[in-house]
Amino acid sequence: MERCSWVKLDEPVYVKYHDEEWGVPVYDDRKLFEMLCLEGAQAGLSWLTILKRREGYIKAFDQFDANKIVQYDEDKLTALKNDERIIRNQLKINSVVTNAKSFLAIQKKYGSFSNYIWSFVGGEPIVNAWESHHEVPITTEISDQMSKQLKKDGFKFVGSIICYSYMQAVGMVNDHTVNCHCYKNLR
Repeated sequence: MERCSWVKLDEPVYVKYHDEEWGVPVYDDRKLFEMLCLEGAQAGLSWLTILKRREGYIKAFDQFDANKIVQYDEDKLTALKNDERIIRNQLKINSVVTNAKSFLAIQKKYGSFSNYIWSFVGGEPIVNAWESHHEVPITTEISDQMSKQLKKDGFKFVGSIICYSYMQAVGMVNDHTVNCHCYKNLR
């Protein structure tokens, strides 16, 4: 079975993520919020580092329930800073709380976060046809626009590179290479 060449075959969590999640369209608000937070946590690190800590993040951040996260007090933030299950970067931890507030405001304004985020691609995944992962961009005009709007709406750790990675992760764009078994399944 052929996969995208970036997949580390000796890392089962990476293979599972690639085969079952990466590029699969996500419309569930909670899952979209989780992935946005995880992409932000990944800034400057490898995605594998975050995947290995994902369950810790889910537990530490109350299953990414934004309504609970906006209630976090200083004691909870201190506990998170000392939580070895996650990346203990204060700016990244604080960004989850900030993003939860912005996320809830977007839900209220647009009816759902999904409606808002998918509007950047007209509600449908962009399907590319890359021969090699070296052809895949790290940003696009759409990720630039998304980044600017998310920042305007109060989100943190949402630069254009993070936004494009997010778009790939939640299936807003299909960047599996054409030889990958997932490419055909997602078309």
